[in-house]
Amino acid sequence: MSDCTANVAGQDYADFIYRHNAASLDELKAALGTDCISYVNESYVIYHVPLRESLPLSIPNHSYESIPALFGLMDTTSMEASGIISTFRQPALGSNGEGVIVGLIDTGIDYQNPLFRNPDGTTRILGLWDQTAENGGFELTGNRPFLFPFLYGKEYTAQDINAALESDSPLDAVPATDTNGHGTFLAGIAAGRYEPSMSFVGAAPLCSLGVVKLKPAKEYLRQYYMIPEDADAYQSNDIMMAITYLALLARRHRMPLVVCLGLGTNQGGHSGAAPVGEVMNSLRAYMGVAAVCPAGNEAGLRHHYLGQVSGPTGGYSDYDEVELRVGEGEKGFAIELWANSPEIYTVGFVSPTGEAIQRIPLTLNNETTITFSLEPTTISVSYATTLGFQSSYLASLRFISPIPGIWRIRVYPTITFSGMYHMWLPIEGFVSADTYFLQADPYTTIVTPGNSDFPITVSTYNHMDGSLFIHSSRGYTRDGRIKPDLAAPGVDVYGPGISSVPGVYPMVRMTGSSVAAAHVAGAVANIYSKQYPTGSYPAIGSDLVKATLIRGANRNPNYVYPNREWGYGTLDLYDSFISLRD
Repeated sequence: MSDCTANVAGQDYADFIYRHNAASLDELKAALGTDCISYVNESYVIYHVPLRESLPLSIPNHSYESIPALFGLMDTTSMEASGIISTFRQPALGSNGEGVIVGLIDTGIDYQNPLFRNPDGTTRILGLWDQTAENGGFELTGNRPFLFPFLYGKEYTAQDINAALESDSPLDAVPATDTNGHGTFLAGIAAGRYEPSMSFVGAAPLCSLGVVKLKPAKEYLRQYYMIPEDADAYQSNDIMMAITYLALLARRHRMPLVVCLGLGTNQGGHSGAAPVGEVMNSLRAYMGVAAVCPAGNEAGLRHHYLGQVSGPTGGYSDYDEVELRVGEGEKGFAIELWANSPEIYTVGFVSPTGEAIQRIPLTLNNETTITFSLEPTTISVSYATTLGFQSSYLASLRFISPIPGIWRIRVYPTITFSGMYHMWLPIEGFVSADTYFLQADPYTTIVTPGNSDFPITVSTYNHMDGSLFIHSSRGYTRDGRIKPDLAAPGVDVYGPGISSVPGVYPMVRMTGSSVAAAHVAGAVANIYSKQYPTGSYPAIGSDLVKATLIRGANRNPNYVYPNREWGYGTLDLYDSFISLRD
């Protein structure tokens, strides 16, 4: 049992990700110098220390992989187009998600909505972890090493929620809400019960639900990454803990689990080797557990640059000049340059006024800060030649108060073989729409953790006309793996909104790859529902579920599959069941 009594969710504490191989709790406490440790899995823990002891935040001081990344939201004819309604019309399939948990990691849920209740009015939610609740944490039973508690937030069980629903003031008993609406919408698409008055049904209307309401990112990280004040941002360590919570919830109830994550980030090397992706990959060890992630909405936003340096190995005279447009009022942003190890690149800059900064030499475990004579801009540059969880090279470029105009980033080959490197700006919402690469590349824009191997990664299309969504992120991954896996409806989709009037449940429309992912999450729950309760087929793992969806996907004869836009085709659950039968 941890001895931590601090409010680690508060603004006075910093959070760090630590990759471990400790054999005991005492060993971890000694290594990290704190009792405030959150256990994720056999590879990762999160430790919490007073913020005053952690500043200034920088890669040389803390390492790139230890600083939590920030994730943003990836925003019923669609069910018909996905072959889901067709399965409902076949009683022999018996597939509606019954006996399966769909676990949602998002902005919460409007638990009073009839879509998330049984016909008798009781809740379909088995567990709801509200990370924003100020109750100081809770225990969740399960076979975990070291018996770590969850140090923040509060869990509400089905019993708690049912008691609230029977009361005159539900929110007084269970004050967990969804003020954003994103989580409620995705829950409706994935799992909404058939409700004639709303003319709506979700993909797995009889499944059970597990819900994590993520707490907003702490202010010190928002300042470090220079996130706009109006942007929704969430920490990677909270998502990692959310995955652990849902896995333990499924073990507690001995039910299959489909994790649906509606968020993504451009941080990381886009090769799948990042903490959130690795925690998702660890779920592969469990039969009856799958995960679904959005591909992202980045293809048309000009946030990715693919570079090729033609200079000789070890040459310093040649460079690639990357033109970056910075919009008016941009407060700051970070660009990440990634390349395969052992290649090394260094950078220089030319400001919009023509002031040149020569190539910044490679200095390890150091951050170089650049100031300009004619403008108030500051740029901090950090190089990292080895990373704890991926064999890649990183150059981190942090622009603080950049003046508007065309900036030129000169990328010099220090040690090169392929001469190829990638650069990414932050995702939509984390940077101004007027800040972008002039010669951007729409490919390799699958956001993290959708670029990880284990999750089923979903791109977005318009089910009304069959066209690809203009911003749907495109593959492949930086290391050449096939992503996305398939496409699903995600343009102008009809689903539940959040209520501002008690007892009134509006319906709204939403667009984005997270909506597409919710369709697939419900479809996976239906496949598990067929496998486990009826015993018609042997228990299947996540890889076979993914293969089943791919086999049944619709494919346009004019395209070659797999491809970078559609993966292996568009979701068709009915044909997937037919392929499973055959």
